[in-house]
Amino acid sequence: MTRMLLIVILFAGAAFGQQQPVPYSHKLHAGDLKLKCATCHPNPDPGEAMTLPQPSVCGQCHAGKYDHEINWVRVYQIPEFVSFSHRDHLKAGNTCEECHGPVATREQMRREVDITMGSCMNCHREKKASVDCTFCHEQQ
Repeated sequence: MTRMLLIVILFAGAAFGQQQPVPYSHKLHAGDLKLKCATCHPNPDPGEAMTLPQPSVCGQCHAGKYDHEINWVRVYQIPEFVSFSHRDHLKAGNTCEECHGPVATREQMRREVDITMGSCMNCHREKKASVDCTFCHEQQ
């Protein structure tokens, strides 16, 4: 019974979105206002991760409202054993929407795109990128 409840909770979080500490509409910010993803999610060197929005970024438009740390709930997480660079994927012509879905149309962010190894392999095959194991994983 406990296992079934855990599965239902995990599915609900993925399907309906995670509750965030601050209400945030991607539809308003990325859709209506046309803010680029990197405006709120910068990609600092070396480029592996897009970061979560910092209060100073929010404060550029919402002065004084977010002068405290915001503990965002991560929606997508790449396993630590996978070598992944957002920067390399963007340079190769991939879009945020390919892995994160039509975020600019969403009031609330939720996981809606499969980011499993199988999905990544299919994408690599379609785009003629390497499918060699060591392209994404360190050799053991």
